[in-house]
Amino acid sequence: MKNGKAKFIRYSSQIFTHFILFIFLITITGCATGEKVAQLSPGLSQVDVVGTLGRPDGFRTEDNYTILKYTNRLISGWSWDKADYFVILKNDKVTEYGSGKVREKNVGGIHTIFIHQF
Repeated sequence: MKNGKAKFIRYSSQIFTHFILFIFLITITGCATGEKVAQLSPGLSQVDVVGTLGRPDGFRTEDNYTILKYTNRLISGWSWDKADYFVILKNDKVTEYGSGKVREKNVGGIHTIFIHQF
């Protein structure tokens, strides 16, 4: 009887450990803006962009253009480096998107990556 109870406890512990690891991995990969930006494409609406990336930290509108700014966001679920991301819309459709300043953790430098037009 003791042997069966010990196996059950060990088995339950393994299931719990795997469950926690699974939740951790889903959480880590789900919160990186850099990975979500890869889901964008030209022609998406502003509603689609906000649905994918979340609420922007700022925006600017001029004539038919709107620029959405996502500030200091994680680049990936496997790195602690952060970047600013921009999405440019013309007449409520994505025309350009990409990262701006990249902040590498513990490096101290700032790199600029330019946005490419499609």
